[in-house]
Amino acid sequence: MCVVTPSPSVTASGDAPAVSDAVPPTVGGVATEISPGVYVIPDGRTPLVPNVGIVVGERAALVVDTGLGPRSGAYVLNQARELGGGRPLYLTTTHFHPEHASGAQAFKGEATIVCNTAQRDEMRTKGQAHLDMLRAAGPVYAEELQDVTFVDPDIVYVGSAAIDLGGVRVCLRSVGPAHSTGDQIVAVADRVLFTGDLLEHKMFPLAPFISPTDVDCDVMRWTGLLDELVSVGTEITVPGHGEITPETLASYRDYFQFLRAEATRSWAAGISVDQAAETIKKAAQSRWTDWDHTARISSVVGAFYRAAEAA
Repeated sequence: MCVVTPSPSVTASGDAPAVSDAVPPTVGGVATEISPGVYVIPDGRTPLVPNVGIVVGERAALVVDTGLGPRSGAYVLNQARELGGGRPLYLTTTHFHPEHASGAQAFKGEATIVCNTAQRDEMRTKGQAHLDMLRAAGPVYAEELQDVTFVDPDIVYVGSAAIDLGGVRVCLRSVGPAHSTGDQIVAVADRVLFTGDLLEHKMFPLAPFISPTDVDCDVMRWTGLLDELVSVGTEITVPGHGEITPETLASYRDYFQFLRAEATRSWAAGISVDQAAETIKKAAQSRWTDWDHTARISSVVGAFYRAAEAA
């Protein structure tokens, strides 16, 4: 673990709907206090808008995720300044996907940017491809991403890092590969946990798969991580997208366990991945009837098949 201090120079993929008339994917909600000193700007279930966290201590404040592009990043920065009341700022991102991290340029020189080394490296090697993919999804996304520039973090760590905000200790922990190689969870003492896209409320998860040489996820590790997080029993868990509810984490763990069992059984029986995905998708839809993004189910089945083949 490393203990983070401000840098001297600092002052006080979901899946994109391919439609041209989509709601602009910009952060714009009102920050709500969910625990003393811990705020969330909710996503409003808007595609490609994450839940953004702001944690305020006696001496400094921390922002968790920026939203998609410079406009969202600037909005989050302004919200953090207001809540922080002039305190020095930190920024961290749960993973490199554009809807969570591509607003970071608004914070360069305004906050100490911290992330794990895997996330930094993933941004450098895969960031442009993910931006191009979202830009191609429609004009509303291209507009938000047209002026994106990548910024390197001021501080990187391996394993875990602690930030003392003054009376509030925040732990950053590298837990990938799961949804992405550089996944990071952010724990505010034992009160609040920010998970990024390891968890989404009533939304089927996405196992990113860009090409045979760019597999972003490890669903076996992801499943084990959800088991671990359930056992920890944090008071409030904030998903990457969707509402904050007590049952979300256990529901996601159950879903992954179900898909792992069904996909592994189908693979062992010699059933093709396409046939298995069709059958498992129907079963999952009948069990989790009020979850969104059913098209994502096949991506996770495919990821479990790849895991079985690699074992």
